[in-house]
Amino acid sequence: MRLPAALIEQAVQWRRQLHAQPELGYQEQLTAQFVADQLRSFGLQVATGLAKTGVIGTLECGPGPTIGLRADMDALPITEHSDVPWQSQRPGAMHACGHDGHTAILLASAKWLAQTRRFSGTVHFIFQPAEENLGGARKMVEEGLFQRFPMDAVYALHNWPGLPLGTLAVNDDAIMASLDSFEITLTGKSCHAAMPECGADPVVAAAQLILALQTIPARRLSPLASSVVSVTQIQGGEAINVIPEAVTLRGTVRCLQSDVREKVRGLIDSFVEVLPQPLGVTGKICWYPGYPVTRNHAQPAAHVRDCATALFGAEQVRWQVNPSMASEDFACMLEACPGAYFWLGADGDTPSHALHNASYDFNDALIEPAVAFWQRLVESQLPLPLNQR
Repeated sequence: MRLPAALIEQAVQWRRQLHAQPELGYQEQLTAQFVADQLRSFGLQVATGLAKTGVIGTLECGPGPTIGLRADMDALPITEHSDVPWQSQRPGAMHACGHDGHTAILLASAKWLAQTRRFSGTVHFIFQPAEENLGGARKMVEEGLFQRFPMDAVYALHNWPGLPLGTLAVNDDAIMASLDSFEITLTGKSCHAAMPECGADPVVAAAQLILALQTIPARRLSPLASSVVSVTQIQGGEAINVIPEAVTLRGTVRCLQSDVREKVRGLIDSFVEVLPQPLGVTGKICWYPGYPVTRNHAQPAAHVRDCATALFGAEQVRWQVNPSMASEDFACMLEACPGAYFWLGADGDTPSHALHNASYDFNDALIEPAVAFWQRLVESQLPLPLNQR
């Protein structure tokens, strides 16, 4: 059954409306209210307030299994540089990762499935807050998502610049990396820049430490292990002629294997403690554990592959793709419930801007195939009895 043009046009308008009014993590009050109002208008049961601004819409259609479909709602703290008519109206916030598109897709899918009802079972439409670094998925799980709304499987999609429109990528193991953040404080002894022998220079220690940390993935791990260590911020010093008392480094670690994640953290701890000592500098590190590895379960991932093959054709399906070293908090849902996370190609005739780029805009042409995919997945996983088909 072909999707109605009016439904897709409405979803595009929803997407652009959401894009113009972005809200940061745990601040998605207007977005959540809009989502809840729409779900109620479709005839769904609606629960609000999970993880502050999360919304769950439930569509029951006879006996059968229960699955969850998740969309993230939050924006990023970025000032938009695009010139589209629906550009962000809120300085310092924009939908630079396509969560406006994910939300519109799931809303349109809920509306269409509520109208057609060609399945037997229950679908929970999960609208999650605070995916960007704030752990909204973990908070939903901790507040009882899967106890209040038991599911046999849970699924999520993400638009993916770098893949052509009409393609789907998935595998049956790790697809996104873990995330840990760190803050390193190097404390020395301040002195005149012309008399360095009178102090202990934390800037030099910082320079050596930054380079040394890059030897961890290059020389302390197997070439078959996957890890990225990135120092992304350096802060220290006030006057150009003063060696500062302290320098602060911040950054992230990404890994695809849990044992590698622990090993890298231990090695960084050792480097921070030992490397500055000959320079008369002390090092201290604070860790901020983030998301686990986004690891798909084999059977749900195979379901995604098979649905995509039936809908888009085998040549449009990328199976066993190389994982991304970016991170995704849907990993927390996958630790609590079987499921799968996958990418839908976002590039049209010209490549899309990268995710998190200030000029990024979601490709609206992705909405129709994404809604069609959710429909196919639901109807294949929650099939009608033979006498009702």
